[in-house]
Amino acid sequence: MRKLSQLVLVFLIFFGKVQAQNNQVLEEIGHLLNDALFYSHKYITPATDAAVYQASSGWMTSLKKKQFGEVTLGIHSNMFFVPKADRTFKLNNADLEFFQIQDQQTITVPSALGNNDKYFLTGQLDGNEVRLKTPEGLNEETVFYPYVQGAVGLLYGTELLVKFAPKTQLKKGNYQVYGAGLKWNLDQYFSPNFSKDIHVSSLIAYSKENLNFDFIDIQSSFGSLGINNLNSIVDTYQSQISISKTHKNLEVLWSMIFNVSDFNYKIGGEKGEIESIIPLQDILNEKMKELSKTKRNLIGEISGRYQFSNFFVQGTVAFGKFVNTNVGLQYEF
Repeated sequence: MRKLSQLVLVFLIFFGKVQAQNNQVLEEIGHLLNDALFYSHKYITPATDAAVYQASSGWMTSLKKKQFGEVTLGIHSNMFFVPKADRTFKLNNADLEFFQIQDQQTITVPSALGNNDKYFLTGQLDGNEVRLKTPEGLNEETVFYPYVQGAVGLLYGTELLVKFAPKTQLKKGNYQVYGAGLKWNLDQYFSPNFSKDIHVSSLIAYSKENLNFDFIDIQSSFGSLGINNLNSIVDTYQSQISISKTHKNLEVLWSMIFNVSDFNYKIGGEKGEIESIIPLQDILNEKMKELSKTKRNLIGEISGRYQFSNFFVQGTVAFGKFVNTNVGLQYEF
């Protein structure tokens, strides 16, 4: 806590905007920022973990070797099922330094993937009450977003894949994902006597997931604090091995996915009136770097793809900690 209060003091002195602020107020602001940091981590982590599953699913459409210049274009709809355990988290007065839960010691509050239940927290800043309404969640059991995906055959059995989703509006924010990958057909190196109905391919891919959520609106005697938007940017690096078997017009794929994701967080939105005294967003974002982390996931995936003429319909289920489904309609040129 002292480090945060010292950081606040350094910013105040540097910007030369403090005349009569005392150490007590500085300490109170430090406690408030610690609470904001703690709450933001608990609130958004389930959503960022879920985003990795959504971005990792559905990259492989077919494992068959593509000829140079062959193109596949597809429209996909992705549906993520929100587990009950990730919709809420426990909040105790003992977790907080500045705020206290109004009339209770412990409450169960929504995460970014949770419902729209509301609770109130209160604290004292410079002798005046600060009242906070806890942020609401999506209030949905499934999260849906559409995206387009394209692939083009390159040399030596490789294939370039590109995925792009427009910014999808959620009830309390928005979500966007895009990325690119390279697939390499492996069964081209198998013995000529190997079954022509079985195909094996590997994939490496990169995707970026960008999530924005409405966060908290705090009013104080110094004006609004400007902590009203919480942004998470996730960089995911993925490797995948897949095997498929074809039967007439049907191809069934089994995959194992391993990915590494880097999570970074930032407070954004319109800056508050308190910025005329202290650069609060800059201070908090400096502290938000402490929440940056790297996570690894092992995900299983099964998919079925059916051909009629040059069109293909495909359904995919990815599973591990979460379950994610994907349905696509593709056309091959």
